[in-house]
Amino acid sequence: KDEQPEWVAYKVSSNNYNKRISRTNDYREDPFVKTKSASPNDYHGSGYDMGHLAPAHAMAYNYTSMSESFYLSNISPQKASFNRGIWSNLEDKVRENALNLGGVYVVTGPVLSNTCGTIGGGITVPCSFYKVIFKEGSSPKMIGFLLSNSGSSLPLKNFIVSVDEIEKLTNLDFFSSLPDDVEGSLEANKSPLGWSF
Repeated sequence: KDEQPEWVAYKVSSNNYNKRISRTNDYREDPFVKTKSASPNDYHGSGYDMGHLAPAHAMAYNYTSMSESFYLSNISPQKASFNRGIWSNLEDKVRENALNLGGVYVVTGPVLSNTCGTIGGGITVPCSFYKVIFKEGSSPKMIGFLLSNSGSSLPLKNFIVSVDEIEKLTNLDFFSSLPDDVEGSLEANKSPLGWSF
């Protein structure tokens, strides 16, 4: 009903980045969404960017994955100052952390419980977006970010929140296959220790 995903999940590692694969910029409806997805025309003249959730640069495994990242089922309305500013900065830092740590998992999306109107054919404009980053292994760690859909020059560490807080806002249960005690400890954390944000 919001014409965008509640969440997307992807892994970021050195395998994601193939310099031979260029951005395709072929924004289009997702033919696999049976209820019909948003289209680029819905965004035309809206004042909002077609903002990637799983970023194009992290989908450069091959031409197909790059092109499919431009399906509107991976897109939310984002203010230009947000999409091209702090959101892009956060995506770059996720990539840096992933390369330094040998890969991370990311879940990201809009907070659809708090909206700022609609555009086009009823596409919900989220007031905020989240990102949850998880590093598995013998010393697992997790960190969450919650950002308003607006430009900001504040440091990224100002937007760190517990994953528990994001779960309450979104009514989603991230990384639920982890043992409960591990999940509980990681999702309560708000410390950037061990991350370079």
